[in-house]
Amino acid sequence: MSKAADVTDAVWDTAVLQSELPVLVDFWAEWCGPCKAMSPYVDKLADETAGKLKVVKLNTQDNPDVPARYGINAIPTFLIIKKGEVVHQIVGSQPYEKFKLTVLSKI
Repeated sequence: MSKAADVTDAVWDTAVLQSELPVLVDFWAEWCGPCKAMSPYVDKLADETAGKLKVVKLNTQDNPDVPARYGINAIPTFLIIKKGEVVHQIVGSQPYEKFKLTVLSKI
């Protein structure tokens, strides 16, 4: 079971844009190998940043509206959103330490 909450197009505004905490959004799909490779890293980061960072996952295949709104055309893509605004984007898979340092430097 993932430590990251699942979000959908329908709850995007309340779950992500109105969050008091900075949010890391993982845009993924079931068929995406690199997404599956990054999933344990997303869960680990969710554990390590509990209370400081909200970590969510959005399945791009089931929820096409939000990815289209943000121009997501490759997955995995990760957005860091603070106070409703995108402050950073990461595209593709990478080693955990690099991923963690990048995210932590932006929140």
